[in-house]
Amino acid sequence: MKLNIIDLQFLQSSQVIAAFLIQEGTRNILVETGPASTLKTLNEALSQYGLQPEDITDVLLTHIHFDHAGAAWYFASKGAHVYVHPLGYPHLSHPEKLLASARRIYKAKMDELWGDIHAIPEDKLTAIEDREELQLGTLKWIAHHTPGHAKHHIAWQLGDLLFTGDVAGVSLQGRAVVPPCPPPDIDLEDWDRSIQRIRELELQKLLLTHFGEVTDIEAHLSKLSDELQYWADWIRENGIEKNPEIVIPEFVMMTEERLKKQGLEKYWIERYHKANPPEMSVTGLQRYWSKKKVKED
Repeated sequence: MKLNIIDLQFLQSSQVIAAFLIQEGTRNILVETGPASTLKTLNEALSQYGLQPEDITDVLLTHIHFDHAGAAWYFASKGAHVYVHPLGYPHLSHPEKLLASARRIYKAKMDELWGDIHAIPEDKLTAIEDREELQLGTLKWIAHHTPGHAKHHIAWQLGDLLFTGDVAGVSLQGRAVVPPCPPPDIDLEDWDRSIQRIRELELQKLLLTHFGEVTDIEAHLSKLSDELQYWADWIRENGIEKNPEIVIPEFVMMTEERLKKQGLEKYWIERYHKANPPEMSVTGLQRYWSKKKVKED
């Protein structure tokens, strides 16, 4: 088996979004595709391994957010089969609602960030249940439903490797660990359970879409849990009901100061913001606390 990490050079920046190419026998598997805006980079990388888009046999998605799954339709159109969480399935086969919601959020930046989005035919899509085993050639994959970041999240296990999408956070080549908290699905209790589930697997390595390999798994997950709780508490104490436009600058300042304390310079802080835009975490965590308050009332 050959595993290659492909840097998609998102927004002309290195080590922000990865796709993973796994080659075994006649199977050429992508875990994540990145957005359609980085297809040129991805196809150029595939050509370096002697592959054309038509050679990709399978696409495994951790979830349907565009930075992870935005180009899945393209590979399906070239013949690949796409595997996704059951809750993500309808949004890929009929993406109109997902697109409308994204355009409200990203407005004029939509095309630059994500590129084209098209429906995937249902004969090219399969929904994968929790703990389901997926045999692709000689490779056995196990799907772990891991909500918290998104309800439609899967962490894909291949032997002692785990492709974690966003459930294990963002850490650019082993630097600071931060939690991506966009709306609408952030749920701290679910996320804690998902982190615990990862701890219980017999793993040697985490493979993060944002970005790279993690071998000190327990230390990484502990940092993630601590930062997730810190961010959530900060929003609860400083801005549950405030206008996001007021809270965002303060939140950005807080996150930048915490990254600086860990030795990160401006170059890396900018890349962290591209991988995990702070303004999205403000609205995501505000929504989490508002939903929690309604449940408690």
